[in-house]
Amino acid sequence: MSNSKRENWGSLRKLPSGRWQARYPGLDGTTYTARTDQDRPLTFLTKTDARTWLAGVQSKMARGLWEPPEQIAARLQAELEIEQAQSLGFEEYSKRWLEMIRTEPNRSGKKRAVGTVRSYQGKVTGYLVPEFGSTPVREIDAARIKVMTDRLDQIPAPLNPNSKFNGITRPVLIVLMMILRQAARDGIIPAAPNVSVPRQESVRHDADHDAGEDVANPIQVEALYEAVPDQWAIAVLLAAWCQLRRGECLGLQRRDIEWHDDGSATLHVRRQLNANTGGYTDLKSEAGRRSLSIPKLMIGRLQQHLEDYVSSDAKAPVLPADRRGSIPLSNTRWGYIWADVRDGVAGLPHRFRFHDLRHTGLTIFAQEGATLAELMRRGGHADIHIVLRYQHATMNRDRELADRMSDRVSTSIARAKKEGDGGEET
Repeated sequence: MSNSKRENWGSLRKLPSGRWQARYPGLDGTTYTARTDQDRPLTFLTKTDARTWLAGVQSKMARGLWEPPEQIAARLQAELEIEQAQSLGFEEYSKRWLEMIRTEPNRSGKKRAVGTVRSYQGKVTGYLVPEFGSTPVREIDAARIKVMTDRLDQIPAPLNPNSKFNGITRPVLIVLMMILRQAARDGIIPAAPNVSVPRQESVRHDADHDAGEDVANPIQVEALYEAVPDQWAIAVLLAAWCQLRRGECLGLQRRDIEWHDDGSATLHVRRQLNANTGGYTDLKSEAGRRSLSIPKLMIGRLQQHLEDYVSSDAKAPVLPADRRGSIPLSNTRWGYIWADVRDGVAGLPHRFRFHDLRHTGLTIFAQEGATLAELMRRGGHADIHIVLRYQHATMNRDRELADRMSDRVSTSIARAKKEGDGGEET
């Protein structure tokens, strides 16, 4: 004899355990067994309880409120996840964000450089987590960010304690806004707070500083070359006359120098020595990968350097840590060498950087008539706005030519007038 009994709508069945099970036809034509909102089996202690539950389901259907059990469970789970996400603390979410930054490609489809990830992590662990901790991400609004910004602004600039800008606030704020914009995309907050990131300001110099003042003249470049220990002095010429960045200089290998039958040479920039990882890495952009004619003024010195200090191996570093060694000179060690010698050269701008030597070479290139495209290629620049700083050099040259033209024209006019006056007298 069956333990199931058909009701006016649905059916009830007594289980061997003594509890009652309810079944009913869904609006989608499927027969469903009673389940909880979490989509788990549901049974009843008494037949009356089961019948009452069936009546409730039938009422929901009549009012258009019925959903299949698995659909209810999925909706409730999604709501729970949203609720949990909205209460997620900043520290926990920033860890997830850093992992995403480390493993997923950027918008151009490339993985971020190790140094970039490390820089972001430094801002998060050094400034943002101490500031916000477990504060729910949804509570970080413009007012809260203003408090953080004011606090960061009070930190003295490491390079120049007298500067109004410390070089810390802006990059930290940029990373924070990157995190909050991703939180908005993840649905944790409705939208990122409307916060304006301040523009980049010079830390080393005052607001009225002229970038042209950072250019060393050829005599000063020569003095720097002579001041640096012989084993690494060629770095000065590579930066000034080949316009290489520090990491590009330290990343050079013997095979990157191509010699030609006429005694000239080409320098191929293919990698950098990364200051963060200490190893060779790809250049920051495709524009940095370039081939350059080595100026003849340094050809002899470069040949002598290679003969005296660089191993014959094709992959030998051009700037080895030890004579003819296989390990490149590190960014840190070069930094100490540079700091020791620059202050001994008269007339250099305050806190003159090794990187500033590039400006000397590029400025002279501009004065010789190089186009912006040629300057971009020579310097490995991807952004034309950076190269526009060298327009002052071309404008100085333009002014010089205009003055010379003016003198020539004035002289011609004066001579013509004098000859004309003389003709009338005769």
